[in-house]
Amino acid sequence: MIIGVPKEIKIFENRVALTPSGCKALTAAGHRVLIQQTAGDGSGFTDAQYTNAGGEIVATAEAVFAAAEMIMKVKEPQESEFPLFREGQVLFTYLHLAAEPHVTKALLQKKVIGVAYETISPDGHRLPLLQPMSEIAGRFALQAGARCLEKAMGGRGTLLSGSPGVAPGKVVVVGGGTAGMQAARMAVGVGAQVIILEVNGDRVRYLDDLFGGRAVVLQSNPGNLAEALHDADLVVGAVLIPGYKAPKLITREMLRLMPKGAALVDIAIDQGGCAETSRPTSHEHPTYIEEGIVHYCVTNMPGAVSRTSTLALTGATLPYALKLAGGWRKALAADPALLRGLNVCDGHVTFPGVAEALGYPCKDAASCL
Repeated sequence: MIIGVPKEIKIFENRVALTPSGCKALTAAGHRVLIQQTAGDGSGFTDAQYTNAGGEIVATAEAVFAAAEMIMKVKEPQESEFPLFREGQVLFTYLHLAAEPHVTKALLQKKVIGVAYETISPDGHRLPLLQPMSEIAGRFALQAGARCLEKAMGGRGTLLSGSPGVAPGKVVVVGGGTAGMQAARMAVGVGAQVIILEVNGDRVRYLDDLFGGRAVVLQSNPGNLAEALHDADLVVGAVLIPGYKAPKLITREMLRLMPKGAALVDIAIDQGGCAETSRPTSHEHPTYIEEGIVHYCVTNMPGAVSRTSTLALTGATLPYALKLAGGWRKALAADPALLRGLNVCDGHVTFPGVAEALGYPCKDAASCL
């Protein structure tokens, strides 16, 4: 198969979908790999490293899309890339289509085979291709949130760790999954007061055991959430329903309970955000202030730490890319995890969460094989 890796063009997105070692693995398996010129620069990989790994450097995205049977990306296609797709082309990337109606429409019109990193799952629960970026986003959220609390950023001037004689800041993490757990770990590590809200009772008990009193773990409900927010310095939204739009758990009224100059980092913004006031931002203009709260809602947070993110992501995606390169129908028929990753196929939506969020009929993914 001919595999194409275009340069990411989302604002300040410096990750790349394939490392030179991944390129070598694909070419060793008999595949042809086309890499757009400088695609790896943002993650510290040179064109020479790709050619040494058996890849071919191509000057333009147009040339990559025109020749490749499968496109590997990191982020969802941008509008300028829509015309480059062709019918039957496989797209392997993060899609987050439930929050991207215009992307969904374009892929359906082009009859692209869209396999989404974020819904690949061996058992319908574990998300091996989302997990590494959730881990990084969770850890990065604390870093971003701490910066938002600085006075120069519009924050209230709070140091989360506190200082001798001064109480530490209060961090509220909404959602105790992978991203939320990592955000809480970072917050505990700097000495902040930490509250985690989680809806799943088994997960509540697990987190309570894990943190051993270093964080307060509460059952998530509107009452507990409102009470936790009223004096929070930093809120991290880390709610996820795989493939579906994130629920708006944090209302505008709840935000009004928080101190002016507090911060909200919404990791769930890729899936629409979990706060009523959340709207997508970029690394170029990452924050805005609403209801007196500094909002950080960057849709590609891990892109800020691109080398770490690329290495973590591609380590997880490569085994699945190798399977898809052997033929997408064969790969999806043989691997239920990959079949769950199929979001659009031949002009049809094939993932229930996307169909529900955007009002499309849902075609059974297995019937596409």
